[in-house]
Amino acid sequence: MGSISDTNIQTLEEALSQAHEIYTQSHPASNKNYAEACKYMPGGNTRTVLFADPFPLTIDSGESCYLTTIDGKRYIDFLGEYTAAIYGHNHPEIKAAVQKALEGGWNYGSHHKLEPEFARAVCERFPAIDLVRFVNSGTEANMMAIATAMAVTGRKKVLLFKKGYHGSTISGKVASGKPTINLPHEFVLGTYNDVPGTEALVKSLPKDSLAAIIVEPMLGSGGCVPGTSEFLQTLRRLADDTKAILIFDEVMTSRLDYHGLGAKVGITPDLMTLGKYIGGGMSFGAFGGRKDIMQLYDPRTGSLEHPGTFNNNVFTMSAGIAGCKLLTKDKFDALNALGDTLRQKVATLLLTRGIKGTIPSSPVADEMQVAEHPQRPPKMFINGVGSLNAIMFAGPDREVLQSLYYHHMLQSGIYIAARGFSALNIMLTEDHVGHFLAATEAFCDKFDRFLQW
Repeated sequence: MGSISDTNIQTLEEALSQAHEIYTQSHPASNKNYAEACKYMPGGNTRTVLFADPFPLTIDSGESCYLTTIDGKRYIDFLGEYTAAIYGHNHPEIKAAVQKALEGGWNYGSHHKLEPEFARAVCERFPAIDLVRFVNSGTEANMMAIATAMAVTGRKKVLLFKKGYHGSTISGKVASGKPTINLPHEFVLGTYNDVPGTEALVKSLPKDSLAAIIVEPMLGSGGCVPGTSEFLQTLRRLADDTKAILIFDEVMTSRLDYHGLGAKVGITPDLMTLGKYIGGGMSFGAFGGRKDIMQLYDPRTGSLEHPGTFNNNVFTMSAGIAGCKLLTKDKFDALNALGDTLRQKVATLLLTRGIKGTIPSSPVADEMQVAEHPQRPPKMFINGVGSLNAIMFAGPDREVLQSLYYHHMLQSGIYIAARGFSALNIMLTEDHVGHFLAATEAFCDKFDRFLQW
């Protein structure tokens, strides 16, 4: 696939320019398809996270743990559709479930027999969910959970955290001075893993004003930073003290333990949201939790309404049931163990090359760029839990290094997110992880002098 010259690198900017040139030459059909898309969509894009410089890849097909572009380039998929493709691609059991749905027709405008079966599988797996409601995305699940909390409490303020992401309209990843498409709730922004700061922030709010605290037990798109036990326990206590609703967004993190990451750390939220892979790779979201809260949606006795044309769509119910049967506890344990192995070996690799520093427990690494700072992070580091990991960079060159790493991995036949995020799928093996590690080691060898403080 071509490679960046090892001996002629003068600056990182020159290396990135060379990487872009190699990429463009290798993907002419993707480039052409992107130009066509730009005629009809802003920036040729209808999902911002998929954009990458100089243009995004266009995938033609997926099989097992591989993706093939319209240029015929084949990649090992370490992105896993941002956690949704945990099954790999074209899995025969999921395919059979979708085919069955096709044969029976799919737009009923009525209840069907798959709904209670799928709902039972979800409730039995997640102890925090007594009753569940289905929606069509994780964003919608979080919107509904927050709306439910506001309806239950009669309050308006919602605490979320910097770099937390709960959907395109509920984001703590807001740049100062830039416009936002966040919902017009009274959001209060805290710092993840900052116990005293969060306590002080909640204490500063007017009495009986906080409706909800929404948090990921591990920041997903915010850099795969695990929530500390003290921090998450503090949120549970603060919610109890203020009679606010604690919402665990487990759209991504539910895959990090068979019962969800919240259950693994021993904390039960009032409401829990799900999405991504649980619908078998179809459009899916869900919110559920305490029976006394969720019963408000009971059409026989409750006071809240929740419509949605595709909430119980046959494709998702069918594929979701198949996925729940496929993903046993043993499979989850094996997948997360494989991710732990990858992360530990990358960390060891970096340490042996002297790429070291202090990774703060609070996700402020990119705010700590001064080389003289006693707690500066390493210029290249990995965060994560189980099968979700992120390889990231710090220092003044972090953006260029991040882009270089992305293109280096592509040249090595590995597909990850441009921001360094990876989500393993059950079709990956130790050999694939070995290929990932070898490619990362080659990157470190190539750019070693740029990775030292």
